[in-house]
Amino acid sequence: MPSNNESGQAKELPQDNLVETRHTVTIGGQEINYTVTAGTMVLKQEEEKDEKADGEKAKASMFFTAYTRDGFEDVGKRPLTFSFNGGPGSSSVWLHLGVLGPRRVDVEKDGKPLPPPYQLVDNSYSILDYSDLVFIDPVSTGFSRAVTGEEPKQFFDFRKDIDFVGDFIRLYTTRYQRWSSPKFLIGESYGTTRAAGLSGYLQERHGMYLNGIMLVSSILDFQTARFTAGNDLPYILFLPTFTATAWYHRQLSEAYQADLHQTLAEVEAFATGEYTLALMKGSKLPADERAAIIEKLSRYTGLSPDYIEQTNLRINIHRFTKELLRAERRTVGRLDSRFAGTDRDAAGEYTEFDPSYAIIQGPYTAMFNDYVRRELKFESDLPYEILSGRVNLSWKYDEHKNEFVNVAETLRKAMRINPFLKVLVANGYFDLATPYLATRYTFDHLDIDPGLQQNITMTYYEAGHMMYVHEPSMAQLREDLVSFIQAAIPDRD
Repeated sequence: MPSNNESGQAKELPQDNLVETRHTVTIGGQEINYTVTAGTMVLKQEEEKDEKADGEKAKASMFFTAYTRDGFEDVGKRPLTFSFNGGPGSSSVWLHLGVLGPRRVDVEKDGKPLPPPYQLVDNSYSILDYSDLVFIDPVSTGFSRAVTGEEPKQFFDFRKDIDFVGDFIRLYTTRYQRWSSPKFLIGESYGTTRAAGLSGYLQERHGMYLNGIMLVSSILDFQTARFTAGNDLPYILFLPTFTATAWYHRQLSEAYQADLHQTLAEVEAFATGEYTLALMKGSKLPADERAAIIEKLSRYTGLSPDYIEQTNLRINIHRFTKELLRAERRTVGRLDSRFAGTDRDAAGEYTEFDPSYAIIQGPYTAMFNDYVRRELKFESDLPYEILSGRVNLSWKYDEHKNEFVNVAETLRKAMRINPFLKVLVANGYFDLATPYLATRYTFDHLDIDPGLQQNITMTYYEAGHMMYVHEPSMAQLREDLVSFIQAAIPDRD
């Protein structure tokens, strides 16, 4: 639709660009017919009306992929789940083609990639049989872009990201008549930060109360994962995941290799007890206590006592990934520490790349670019931004200047206002990006009413950050998500 600019010349306003296709998949032995809507929706921002304003101003064109199961006369009774990944700067491709959608990237059962060319397969672990799905790409990820005349960097911001994703959710819910549907969010990594922020924004700005939020590899309190001088918390909370990693690569003694869960229980008790007290003493820690702590840290991590002495009892995750298998001239992954890689040499302090990201980047990128055009019939010459470093490095947290980002309080308040809001938290034992004990610590310090504690469910998987690349974990995750969705919807029959 044309509009006039200040010179009186007509200009083209951005338009929605949507394509619908129909498909079939078999999930749990049941044939599911579904419709896919893929494309871009223009988000507008209200302006105060004056002589130069039209009332609404186009700000961004948001790309999404929506899956709606066919055969429901009253879609208002059908659950609806909005999904996104994190980064910041990540598209929604990982949850989309990894576990939730009806098509997924084909990998070996343990998560190792197959050689190119890659392929998609029908996903029998999808949750489409229980919930419709909408995958959202924030601005400057996927095909989402700021409209002409708008500065992209304005969207690289903690608060604006929540606002615009929340406004998209409101707009989609309105246009597709889903206000009466049971509604869920599922986010991964920084997407869990966004999801917790949205729990407050959707309630307070749009009056939209959710049934549930699913947090995959969660980080709500950034203090638990920032290795900065004076902050001892990450050294404590990462320790059990260091142990799990050493266990997987057989770097522990025979006694500790016997049972992962028993070993982790011992290390968790040490980390939150004796180790915490030792770090609190700082330079006042007596020599004999220091020696005992070093011996136990070595026992639990597979690192040498000399190395731990040199770290001042504080093992940094970025050093750990280089140090654990240094003698074998190998490194371990950050997103999934089960995977190993090699650098140019075994010297140096940090790894050259994350081998666990390297194994998924190629398959997911190729398969989405093929899938969106070949099967979903959406055409665009824009690059589909899988994970944008430009966005990540430019991200701003102005709302949290001089403090650690912490959206746990937003989630607590949302649960207090909406006591029916349920939360599922999925954790990977081999996740060195968002370790499980750091997540548990955050929820143990949520300070919610005791009656609301039953609204929180914690689940654990023997895989990493994207636990669904491990097929047994993917099967368990699907079961846990379905159970959660069913429990979060009131039975009114």
